[in-house]
Formats: sequence, C-alpha cells, structure tokens
Amino acid sequence: MAVNLSIKNVPDELAQLLRERARSNHRSLQGELMAILEEELTVRRGTVDQAYQRVRKLGLKTASGTVAMVRESRDAR
Repeated sequence: MAVNLSIKNVPDELAQLLRERARSNHRSLQGELMAILEEELTVRRGTVDQAYQRVRKLGLKTASGTVAMVRESRDAR
C-alpha cells in the first residue's frame, strides 16, 4: 500500500537545489525525491561488515592503527 508524504517549510535554497537535481536527472521533483529516498534507504543500506569492508578498501588509518603510528613517530626521533 502506497503512502503519501509531504515535507513542509522547505527552505527556498534547498527546494531550488532539488529542482535543479531533478532537471539534470530528467525527473520530476516527485521522481527525484523518490530516487533519493530509495538510494538512502535501500541501496546504501548495508551491514556493518559491508561498511567496514568499504573503509578498509579506502586504506584509511583506523584507531587500531593509531598506536603503531605513534610508536613509529616516536621511534623516528
């Protein structure tokens, strides 16, 4: 069953950005809002493990690597 939602008091600047985004994606404003909701609530949704794997692929330093970085810096002096 479909549900109707409404968003009130959207700032003019944000509404304009949404209209521009919809236009660039060849969608109506309604279609763009639906696409944003679907992306955020289904496509991007994942498990903690999936998020961890994405971070690992980026090669970012994590808190567990901080101790080693501090020791390495200290030893370099």
